[in-house]
Amino acid sequence: MNSVDRQSSPETEKSKNYITIPVKTDYIKPGESYQSIVDEAGELLRNDDYLVISETPIATSQNRLIDESSFKPSLISILLADVWSKYIWGYFLGPLFRIKSRTIKNLRRLPKEARSHKKFILEYYGFKHALKPASEAGVDLSNVPGSFVCLLPEDPQDVVEDIRQKIKARYQKDVSVMVIDTDATYQLGRMIFTSIPLAMPGIKKNLGIFAYILGRWGKIKGPTPLAVSNNEKADKIIRIAKIAEEYHQKQDQNMETVYDMQNTFHKSITGVTIEMLLSVEHTPAVIVREII
Repeated sequence: MNSVDRQSSPETEKSKNYITIPVKTDYIKPGESYQSIVDEAGELLRNDDYLVISETPIATSQNRLIDESSFKPSLISILLADVWSKYIWGYFLGPLFRIKSRTIKNLRRLPKEARSHKKFILEYYGFKHALKPASEAGVDLSNVPGSFVCLLPEDPQDVVEDIRQKIKARYQKDVSVMVIDTDATYQLGRMIFTSIPLAMPGIKKNLGIFAYILGRWGKIKGPTPLAVSNNEKADKIIRIAKIAEEYHQKQDQNMETVYDMQNTFHKSITGVTIEMLLSVEHTPAVIVREII
């Protein structure tokens, strides 16, 4: 157990026609089963609830971690980190496109490790993702130890269907399960799209920098659902995902970015250990319940 015991009756929050209920667990270690999410959510769920799961604990359980320290920066990756992202986006394009002030601040203080990160993105995903100034290809730098990063989950559709069936078999509750990524889904005209390589049907995916730029003329709809167990329209699923994301953003110990993690543990970006991650309570999932 963590130093802070989980509550038997977690506090709920209202969001218009929905309430949110946190699902709290220990840190899911690399290669460890995500069964704890099922166990902690099972008794809290009701029929027709939405169980919204963050992508990183699922990917971590699949051991989808890469050590970026093994990637030696190239001239191109150095230019992408030190010039393109840090200065051109941090001081010119970022303010021009009115991206979040927090993102601009983070770009202006990119550490030298960003050079290896860009090298990794180039090798795994190519230029259209490496040209994105931050959060490239949905790769997560937070909630992982040391110089590791976490890729998106493998076969998230299989994961949500597996979790739904486990909940139905053990707790006799029929719920919708989804895995989401905090990277934005945008809308421009009738097109709904995202920069990252994975998304549920109805969302155009894998656009890299092009989605990031096109999104400046459109609107941000919410985070990106990677997969959902039930066949529902993207608009509704994105709305549910956004409610879950808003719950996380309100929490004092939300570690959405690598800088949040750095501030939580008062360590350098590569100085966070699994033991540190185990010392705090995690909320890998949120139940979203429609109020009738």
